Amino acid sequence: MREFATLADMQALTGQELAVSDWVEITQERVNLFADATEDHQWIHVDLERCARESPFGGPVAHGFLTLSLISGLFERALRMVDAKMVVNYGLNKVRFPAPVPVGSRVRARLTLQQVEPIDGGAQLEWSVVVEREGGTKPVCVAELLIRRYA
Repeated sequence: MREFATLADMQALTGQELAVSDWVEITQERVNLFADATEDHQWIHVDLERCARESPFGGPVAHGFLTLSLISGLFERALRMVDAKMVVNYGLNKVRFPAPVPVGSRVRARLTLQQVEPIDGGAQLEWSVVVEREGGTKPVCVAELLIRRYA
């Protein structure tokens, strides 16, 4: 995990990759729990037999939104803002899923600080987040993440 004592320390590195998370495994159990939580039981995620017969991916794949939802946890394990009292997700500007995440894969996030804007009581940070699959040739998720940090 990379730690930054102050916002100024991070801001000085705007435009650079600041952290890379550890790998996280995408298990069928995780996919099934996500399907239950979101009520998205599309067969390409949860029907192993049908996936073996019909899926162009050769097996079940994670929901794109499951991959997206992992970003918060990947971020938290990759980077710490020591002087921040509170950090909240503010939104996303753009999200794409260029490649699938087969069940059994491992993913991690690469975090690049793009911009810092002052707000009342803190700052809004725009991050480029690239989620990659171990052994993959294309990212599995690319997002512009907005977070607000308060000191």
